[in-house]
Amino acid sequence: MKHTLSLGALTAVLLFTACGTPTTVPTDAVPTDQAVALYPDYTDVVIPSNIAPLNFMVRDTADAYAAVVSSKDAQIVATMTADGKAAFDEAQWHEMLEKSAGQMLSLTVYTQHDGKWSQHPATSLLVAEPIDRYLSYRLIEPSYELYRQMGLYQRDLTTFEEKAIYENNRSYDTLQNHCVNCHNYQNYSTKRMLFHVRGTHGGTVFVENGKVRKYNMKADSILSAAVYPSWHPTQNWVVFSSNQTGQAFRIIDPEKIEVMDFGSDLIFFDADKGTLANILKSDDEMETFPCWTPDGLKVFYCSAAVPQFRGLAKGQREDLVTQLCDSLHYNLMSLTFDPATRTFGAPVLEMDCAAQDLSASVPRVSPDGRYVLFTMGRTGQFHIWHKTSDLYVKDLETDSIRPLTSANSPDVDSYHTWSSNGRWIVFSSRRDDGSYTRPYIAYFDAEGQAHKAFLLPQEDPEYNLTLLKSYNVPELSRDAVPVTPEALKEVIYDDPAALPVTYGGRVGTSGDAR
Repeated sequence: MKHTLSLGALTAVLLFTACGTPTTVPTDAVPTDQAVALYPDYTDVVIPSNIAPLNFMVRDTADAYAAVVSSKDAQIVATMTADGKAAFDEAQWHEMLEKSAGQMLSLTVYTQHDGKWSQHPATSLLVAEPIDRYLSYRLIEPSYELYRQMGLYQRDLTTFEEKAIYENNRSYDTLQNHCVNCHNYQNYSTKRMLFHVRGTHGGTVFVENGKVRKYNMKADSILSAAVYPSWHPTQNWVVFSSNQTGQAFRIIDPEKIEVMDFGSDLIFFDADKGTLANILKSDDEMETFPCWTPDGLKVFYCSAAVPQFRGLAKGQREDLVTQLCDSLHYNLMSLTFDPATRTFGAPVLEMDCAAQDLSASVPRVSPDGRYVLFTMGRTGQFHIWHKTSDLYVKDLETDSIRPLTSANSPDVDSYHTWSSNGRWIVFSSRRDDGSYTRPYIAYFDAEGQAHKAFLLPQEDPEYNLTLLKSYNVPELSRDAVPVTPEALKEVIYDDPAALPVTYGGRVGTSGDAR
C-alpha cells in the first residue's frame, strides 16, 4: 500500500511480509466440526473472477496454522505467519480464478494444538463475473475538526496497489487548508471526472481527456455551491444538488453527529458552455442526491417537504432544521428528461418514505436501468452517521421495493456504487467496529438478489484494523485516473485561473416542477 499508512499499519505490513513462511497441508490432520473465526469473514461468499487474493487472519489461538484453497483440479497453499495470517501467491490465485469462473472453490483451514493438527470445516467461494478494475475513495478521519491528511485514492482491485489521485496538505496548514470530496466519473470512465475542493483553493475540478480545469461553481440565483454530482451518461452535462449544510451534535445519543441540509435545490451544469441553471428551486422542498438513468432520460433524487421553511431567512431555517431533524424524511423521487429540448418533466413520487417514517438517500440506478439502489434510514439524508441505514432496491419493472437483507448489517450500510456489468455493489459499512466505514463488496445476481458482502481484500489482512481512516464514497471505474496528483495540484493552487460559470436561468420544466 502507498500514501496512507499509519505507523501501526506500516509496522504490521512489514512484519507480515517478513515473517510469513511457506506451509504444507498436514497429512495427519483430524477432521473436526468446529469452525474457526476468520478476519475478514470470507466464509461462503461470491467473489469476482479478477479480485485480488483473499488474504485473511485466523482469530482462534493455535500453535501453528495452515490453509489451502482448492478448485476441482488445483490447489494453492497459503503462506502463514506464526500469529495466523494467511497470504496466497497472486499469480497462482489469478490463474485459479481464471480457470474457475462459474465454479466453486473450497477454503480449508488447519490448526495445530500440542503437536496435533485439526482440519476445520471447509467454506465455499463461488467465482462469478469480473468486477471493474478500479475502486476510488476518499480516506478521511471519521471526525469533523480539520481538513488535514485527507485524499482521494484509487485501488487496483486485481492487485493490492493503491495510488493517490490527489492529497491535500499532509500536516495542518492554515494558509493551504482545504478539503476534497464528491469525486464522480462519467459512465464508469475516468476520461471525464470531477471532484470538489472546499476551503482554500475552493472550486470544482473537471478532468476531460487528461485536461484539467477548475470552475468556481457559484452564480447569482443559485442557492449555494454545487455539491452531490451525477454526470449524464453520454453528454458533457452534470446535474448537481446545491446544498446549504450544517452539523449538530447530540449530547445523549449513540449517534453523536447529525449532518443536515437547511436548503437544497437541483441544478444543471453544461460543462462545454460553462453555464449553470436551476432545475428545481423552492423554499419549502429540499432536493438532493441526483442520479441519471443509464439512458439519460430520467433523474432520480431525494426530496423532503419542509413547509415551515416558507418565508424564513437562512439562519432561521438552520435553527428550525435542528428541531425537526428527528422527523425529517426524504422521499425517493424522479424527473423525466428530454435531451433534445433539455426539458425536465414534473416530479414523480417513486416511494413515499415519509408515510412509513423512513427516509431515503443516494439513489443509484443499475447499468441495465432496471433497479434503483438506495439507502433508507429512520430519518435525515446523511446516512453514514445512521445505524438504522440499510441498502434497499426498487425494481422498476415490478415496482416492488425490498431491503438487500443478505448484504445489510446491524450497523451503518450506506454510500454505494454499481459495477458497470451490474453484477456487483460496493458500499461503505461500519459493521466491523461501529466507528470506521470500510468498503464491502456484494454480488447482485441476474435474479436481482444480493449475496453476502465481503470486505475489500488487503495484502495484510490486519491493515484495515490499523488504518485510522474511513473509506468514503466508493466509486468503480473501468480505467485508471489519467492525470497525476502534481497536475491536479498545479490547477487547484492556481486560484486566479479558476473559470467562472455563467448563470443560464432555469432549465425548462413542465407540469408543477418548480
